[in-house]
Amino acid sequence: MKKWLAIFLLLYSFLPIIAQRTDSLQTDNTRFRFNYKKLYVPTELMAAGIIFDANGRESLKNEVVEERNEHLFGFHNHIDDYAQFAPALAVYGFELAGMTPRNDWQNRTALSVKSHLLNLGMVYVLKTTLKKTRPDGTAYSFPSGHTANAFAGATMLSIEYGENHRWVPYVSYGLATGIGVMRMANNKHYFSDVLFGAGLGILSTKIVYWTHQYRWNKPKPEHDPLTPVYRHLSN
Repeated sequence: MKKWLAIFLLLYSFLPIIAQRTDSLQTDNTRFRFNYKKLYVPTELMAAGIIFDANGRESLKNEVVEERNEHLFGFHNHIDDYAQFAPALAVYGFELAGMTPRNDWQNRTALSVKSHLLNLGMVYVLKTTLKKTRPDGTAYSFPSGHTANAFAGATMLSIEYGENHRWVPYVSYGLATGIGVMRMANNKHYFSDVLFGAGLGILSTKIVYWTHQYRWNKPKPEHDPLTPVYRHLSN
């Protein structure tokens, strides 16, 4: 049981890093600007997943599974099957509760659809290409789709509400972390599957925000290009 506690604490330790690096809202528009520093967290998580998968598959992975079978043998529930969608639903629910999002509902819907399509597409390609076996012996382990989906939603929730409500990143990423731990407790994924899935989910949403073309509620330019003309006419 101590090893399970250590795994949860290790996953949870990423939350302050993620929350402290929450991308701030630009004062002149709603766009999410690219910054290479915003790649640190997702790439670190994905790299850690690859390293654990490559170097610790037979030792650490089997040890974790043995611990799980010893202390949680027979444990199984479907909470994570439903909870993975909670962050995505909260993107709309928080606004109904009176909180202020970054974007209008049209842009949020477009961003959400694109984020989940990109995320699920990459998860599907990796699962069917790598064909890793799950701890319970079934197919398609790497990466964890539930975890990727949860972190994709948590990232969107954090981007939309994190600037005006500082507690949102901690709650959203905390829930996503819990889902990742639950996938391991349900004997469906290894630690490496969850780490890579978390990074993939975060990266998917950020890529969509960086490339999104705003078709509704377009931001006004910071400087009016006709200002010199107005000044000339007023003189």
